Amino acid sequence: MENHSELFFELSHDALSDGPEVKRRAAMAQFLPLMRDMAMDEFGAFEELRQHVKRVRQHTLDNLDYYLARFELEATNNGNQVHFASDGAELNSIVLDICQQHNARRVAKGKSMVTEETGLNHYLERGGLDVVETDLGEYIVQQAGETPSHIVGPALHKSRESIRDLFLEKHALGERELNEPADIVAEARQVLRETFLMADVGIIGANALVADTGYSMLVTNEGNGDLCANLPSVLIVCTTVDRLLPRGEDASAMQRLLVRSATGQPQTCYTSFYSGPRREDDSDGPLETHIVLLDNERTDILASDYREVLQCIRCGACMNHCPIFAAVGGHSYGSVYPGPVGSVLTPLLSSLEQAEALPNACTSCGRCAEVCPADIPLPDLLRDLRHDLSEQKVTPRRWRFGMRLHAFVAARPGLYRALTNLGFGLLARLGRKKGSFQHLPLAGGWTSARDFPAPQGKTFMAQYQARQAIDE
Repeated sequence: MENHSELFFELSHDALSDGPEVKRRAAMAQFLPLMRDMAMDEFGAFEELRQHVKRVRQHTLDNLDYYLARFELEATNNGNQVHFASDGAELNSIVLDICQQHNARRVAKGKSMVTEETGLNHYLERGGLDVVETDLGEYIVQQAGETPSHIVGPALHKSRESIRDLFLEKHALGERELNEPADIVAEARQVLRETFLMADVGIIGANALVADTGYSMLVTNEGNGDLCANLPSVLIVCTTVDRLLPRGEDASAMQRLLVRSATGQPQTCYTSFYSGPRREDDSDGPLETHIVLLDNERTDILASDYREVLQCIRCGACMNHCPIFAAVGGHSYGSVYPGPVGSVLTPLLSSLEQAEALPNACTSCGRCAEVCPADIPLPDLLRDLRHDLSEQKVTPRRWRFGMRLHAFVAARPGLYRALTNLGFGLLARLGRKKGSFQHLPLAGGWTSARDFPAPQGKTFMAQYQARQAIDE
């Protein structure tokens, strides 16, 4: 996937202008956190397990060289072929080479953010292969010629009606209604069945790699991962080096947090551990298995002040709780990883210059840190990136001057209160009759997409001080 994070403001403006999608995102912003909260309340041990998983993830990253070597040894003993790719181009080349060695023409692909990161689909298609996404959400966005808008629900941005129209256009199956979600799912299942049966190669991702067994773990709700892994004669697992965990029980502990944080379920429909190619007494499974481990800046991030972002388990909870993500949607970020974690990760994978806007796409509300199952201090990391932007003079001069002016005033409480009292009082008088402003000097970024509410009276501090005076 090409990175267009430099277009964040333009893409956000377009997203905020699309009324139906704005309403759909607002509804999802209410629904998804509620599901997560209910699951965690029933679970009752979120904080204890979160701290345990955090310690395990930090320990693994601290000793990544050891666990990588251990995983490679065990995976090779299981019959896998392990490959290391320094960047996306090398991963794509390795995968295409494996497909060409087997004269493959058809690829059944499971959901994988790593291959989205490297643009694997387009690379294989240019190499003459037919690549079909088999996760329902991924299949929908592939048919629509779009990219995922969410790392867990790739097609959350699409309405049922738009999916119905898409299937009627793309599937030559005659006259039919497709009015119900069950009908849409049944049709996707019917169309994808041939893909599973005819595929020469299956490609999947991995939620975790288990060092002491050489196994890879995959969590899905549709079972398409198992079909991609077991029906084709060749299986390729694509993931990143930071997915490693020491033991199987560590992967299980992480999975308990992952599922509840991602979908609000106590358990997914399918949690599979893949050991390697088919053995003599196995009735099915691939004849050959490859595991491709991607670095792509991960070791550099590990050596930086932003290493905590590598603890991410890709649950999407930070996105589901982020007011910025809810307002503008995943496509506005212009990258594979949207939301708070993407606003940290994307500048590290590309550059601060290209992703300048993303660290500022934050209200500092802290909800992402509260719900993150890996306990990543995302607001702190975003603030540090903003500091780097200023120190490296990436942001415009007027922006840096404005921030220095704000810091000067904010460090002087008396001056800050005097200026805010003056400004809010003036705005309250000017907006008394109309209630809001469609245009305001120095606030064009706000008013270009929405009205600015007129203050209703004094500032909070002024009201608080008046209440204190009355109480005394």
